[in-house]
Amino acid sequence: MGYAEEITQKVSKPRVAFYTLGCKLNFSETATISRDFDSDRYEHVAFDARAEAYVINTCSVTENADKKFKGLVKKALKQNPNAFIAAIGCYAQLQPKALAEIDGVDLVLGATEKFKLIDYLGDLTKKPYGRVHSCEIVEANYYESSYSLDDRTRAFLKVQDGCDYKCTYCTIPRARGISRSDSLENIIKQALEITQRGIKEIVLTGVNIGDFGKGEFGNKKHQHTFLDLIAALDEIEALKRIRISSIEPNLLTNKIIDFVAQSRAFVPHFHVPLQSGNDEVLKKMKRRYLTDLYRDRLMQIKSLIPQACVGGDVIVGFPGETDSRFIDTYTFLADLDISYLHVFSYSERPNTGAISMPDLVSPVVRNKRSKMLRGLSAKKRRAFYESQLGATVDVLFENENKRGYITGLSENYVKVRAPWNPKLANRIERVTLQSIDQEGFVRFEKQL
Repeated sequence: MGYAEEITQKVSKPRVAFYTLGCKLNFSETATISRDFDSDRYEHVAFDARAEAYVINTCSVTENADKKFKGLVKKALKQNPNAFIAAIGCYAQLQPKALAEIDGVDLVLGATEKFKLIDYLGDLTKKPYGRVHSCEIVEANYYESSYSLDDRTRAFLKVQDGCDYKCTYCTIPRARGISRSDSLENIIKQALEITQRGIKEIVLTGVNIGDFGKGEFGNKKHQHTFLDLIAALDEIEALKRIRISSIEPNLLTNKIIDFVAQSRAFVPHFHVPLQSGNDEVLKKMKRRYLTDLYRDRLMQIKSLIPQACVGGDVIVGFPGETDSRFIDTYTFLADLDISYLHVFSYSERPNTGAISMPDLVSPVVRNKRSKMLRGLSAKKRRAFYESQLGATVDVLFENENKRGYITGLSENYVKVRAPWNPKLANRIERVTLQSIDQEGFVRFEKQL
């Protein structure tokens, strides 16, 4: 092959770009889907580069994610007006026709079809209208394995999908289907594949990972439990660090906490969704616990692992959240030994139980309450960081130069940074935490 012919062939390969909205589970699935587009036939480029095809993995959790999707479509068309644009993921499953009607969208794939994306991209010419391929959600009853390899520092490993809970604010069961799990054997195989890439940390992810084992072999009975899963992963010596992304408080048992406390590889970091600190609101949400159980879970963690970082999710402005009920939430969290919060303003989502509930909270009040809890979260994170000063911890450093700094995470989720030093990239180093800088990162002294 001549030089000119080789250059022509390289240029003729279609460029494809991916963008992920939403959770770690979406990231793991985007990474897996993108690996189907091998370098022999496609060239992977960043989403802000010119491409022939742009793929957006959508999220349905909040209204902001919907709005951001439209902005991403406009951005892609600005970079290439003739680009082929595909929408996949949760919002694509829930509102396929609405997405297909957005100017510039050519293809919409639902919950099961998204894993066959490459089969739909044989012709990248623009279409006069968006084509929809979306199954009924009851058909999303089999499991597709996924894990990310985009970041050499850590990988998101999907272990479970779907949810059988009926929380009244949530669209996820309608977007992802019933609770189902990967097989324990396959997860172990994937974990070994990840470690062979030099990745130091695995983050276990899913919709409701504490429900792991349900649907593992196509049936509702648990062949294995989440405790079985983490015990098996802990035995893989090549795995340096394992992190649990998020686990429901009613599924976070004493046995799981006890295991993490003495584990070789599992880090002392839990993310436990709360949603409200008022029992009446929790009942309206159809959550499967009350505040007493949540408090007990956190007390159990802190009693066994005092240095553990514990985060939580909170929704403000849910229908029926009066001023006094919000104050209950604020007070509950203020008195709780929690390290940080992810705060969400309630978003009305079609076909959810909450959509027809009375006693709506105005957007102005939702915004005010969100700011109050975000302020509390900042204080909680600062207090947690201050409690860790003087401690010697293991930090996994990222491999990216961020404005002249290198950043990293301790095993208990303390964010550190120092002037850029490529020798630290993708390494676990023992450091002593010294001080907190103006941007909230912790400075350290490296141990020899």
